[in-house]
Amino acid sequence: MPPETPSSELGRMADEDLLTLVERGDAEAFEVVYDRHSRVAFSLAFRLLGDRQAAEDLVQDAFLAVWRGAGGYAASRGSVRNWLLSILHNRGIDRLRTLGAMSRRQDALEQVELRRPDEPDAAALGIGRALAGTVREEMATLPPEQHEVLKLAYYGGFTHHEISEMLDLPLGTVKSRMRLGLERLRRGLGASEEVSA
Repeated sequence: MPPETPSSELGRMADEDLLTLVERGDAEAFEVVYDRHSRVAFSLAFRLLGDRQAAEDLVQDAFLAVWRGAGGYAASRGSVRNWLLSILHNRGIDRLRTLGAMSRRQDALEQVELRRPDEPDAAALGIGRALAGTVREEMATLPPEQHEVLKLAYYGGFTHHEISEMLDLPLGTVKSRMRLGLERLRRGLGASEEVSA
């Protein structure tokens, strides 16, 4: 095991440099990465799973993946925080699928819809599903930075401020990416409507 860097120096190091040390087995560097990002990781995990214990387990799982796979980080694909949150998000989604939570949520939504007197007919539901598919297709064409903020806002339910903190970006940048992404979606969806008309 390599000699460890003094803690005071570690606190001033960039995340990317810390990950290089983590890859070499430096536990103190890992602790600094954990201290910097565990709060926002827990926030995302709790939003995904809705349960404190499950969120804590997911955060632990994601950080364990960082510890074991620090060499898999590539600066060209984004910041350390984004990399870590994508690991956490992907594992959270996998966990939701495994536990069947998504189907339980869908069942609950369908029960609520059954109780509503203004229930849409089958044609309206079909049109809604088709539109949702078109929106998903258009989302996939967005630049990654715009896609990411829109996904966190509309699928994750996060506020601009929360997204800014999660992605370690200025609030104005988050708002700009969201505005540009929405404009591209509107243009793309408008072109889709013209083609189908």
